[in-house]
Amino acid sequence: MDSCEFRKKGKEMVDYIADYMENINNRRVIPEVEPGYLKDLLPDTAPEMSEGFDDIMKDVERTIMPGITHWQHPHFHAYFPSGNSYPSILGDMLSDAIGCIGFSWASSPACTELEAITMDWLGKMMGLPKFFLHGSGEGGGVIQGSASECILVTLLAARHHALQERESMSPLIRNDTNLPKLVAYCSKLSHSCVEKAGMLGFVHLRQLDVDDNLSLRGSVLDAAIQEDKKLGFIPFYVCATLGTTACCSFDNVAELGEVCVRENIWLHVDAAYAGNALICPEFQYLIKGAENLTSFSCNPNKWMLVNFDCSLLWVRDRLLLTSSMTVDPLYLQHKHEDQTIDLRHWGIPLSRRFRALKLWFVIRSYGVTGLQAYIRKHIKLAKLFETYVKNDARFEVSAPVHMGLVCFRLKGPNSLTKKLNRLINESGQLHMVPALINKNYVIRFALCAENANDNDIEFAWKTISAIASTLLARPYVEKSVSEFRTSESDEEEKSEELSEEDEEGDNAFMEFDNDIIFDESSTRMRSVMFRRSTFQRMISDPKCYDPKARGFSRGSRRRFMSESCSKRNPLSFDEPIFNF
Repeated sequence: MDSCEFRKKGKEMVDYIADYMENINNRRVIPEVEPGYLKDLLPDTAPEMSEGFDDIMKDVERTIMPGITHWQHPHFHAYFPSGNSYPSILGDMLSDAIGCIGFSWASSPACTELEAITMDWLGKMMGLPKFFLHGSGEGGGVIQGSASECILVTLLAARHHALQERESMSPLIRNDTNLPKLVAYCSKLSHSCVEKAGMLGFVHLRQLDVDDNLSLRGSVLDAAIQEDKKLGFIPFYVCATLGTTACCSFDNVAELGEVCVRENIWLHVDAAYAGNALICPEFQYLIKGAENLTSFSCNPNKWMLVNFDCSLLWVRDRLLLTSSMTVDPLYLQHKHEDQTIDLRHWGIPLSRRFRALKLWFVIRSYGVTGLQAYIRKHIKLAKLFETYVKNDARFEVSAPVHMGLVCFRLKGPNSLTKKLNRLINESGQLHMVPALINKNYVIRFALCAENANDNDIEFAWKTISAIASTLLARPYVEKSVSEFRTSESDEEEKSEELSEEDEEGDNAFMEFDNDIIFDESSTRMRSVMFRRSTFQRMISDPKCYDPKARGFSRGSRRRFMSESCSKRNPLSFDEPIFNF
């Protein structure tokens, strides 16, 4: 393809993208295909000779689009938004054309400098402390690939810092002796990527209970830290969440920060979704206590109209990050190193895309007020949906509605809401995913489309209501609901008895449905099943074989792996190693 053909086909592609975005509501939200559908539509081997671009585009509609879940569809309400906009698409198009690899200032000065400028713009828009800005001279921001990457990078940096401190205090004690003692903390509602970061970092991770408002509190964290210190462990990292995946709840950052400062622990805040709302001054109360944060991250590719990938990470002291990530071979050095920053030292990858370009395009195209209006509109629409739910006696709202997410359920047994969610998705008219909140199966209704409006909310509720009416009209469902309501107290007693039996016996793994459920309990259970090798168990929790750690109090109801291991031979795989 030469430049002449590129001009022609490029314009056609822009038209195709614009038509797709304008007419996306005419497509089914989720595809009707089975696993492996594509291998029957495409050849087994790559073409030997070049093919025409028109033929390729015909195959896009014939083979690719039938298997696409349309995240930009006005009736897509699953997960969280996948940010997108025309300015962002154009910014990425230009970035792809420039094709620079911005691992250092010298490799492309504009790539590095624009990233620093846009990160400072966003930091000021969100009301973050000045020490997070590049202009402060100590801290700064960097664009990472995802929130998962932000958490892994900060955990590794915190681990490096903690081990260095221990080594300076006791030079004769090797780091490989201290590593198994490191403990990180998060709430039970934190994203599963926190658990994955702990696995990759070979450190313990304690998932702590939340209060009635689904928030991790300082007193709970403090109690866990003191307990672990008595056992000889080293608390080093806390990941708080602003806007949990399951229900968009908020940990108490102010209380957690006070504990972390007193204990000299790295405090990271994962605000992947809800953090974008901080550009609206009325939501900046959510980061009260931000002066005690070590790092903070959020994803404009979720809720600020920037397409994936674009996850922003700020640190209060860049040396805490770069000291753990710096490898500096001769071929990457340059004469301006003492005057500039090289972002390859701020994360895991060496190669870096020019992601700041699309962020710059979006901020300038919409302005701060335009982005604020977009977020406020989504929250207003979520409140409208909440009103529909509350006005229907068959339903209930399961968690407070703070942002653009509503969690709701049919009153009655969990099986009822589960069936409703399945029927909704099978209809192809809407797409939503479930979660578990306090053992209740709920449906998550997320505002995702940029141009969502009142009509979309009305359509969604009418669809949900109609499917619910059909479901509840079935004779066996009516009987099930009636029996549930008349024997609800008995069921609670039975549930308590079963819970006690599970804790004492711990005899079998639970069975899980194949549905996508934002449920940390089931996620942890699967992780246990994955970690059943001796090596993994010894690395992820030395308490399984450390005699000093076996005697901790069971009354604390901690969720360490050792709670099960201490009761039996730690090398026996006859039974699962967690109590739930």
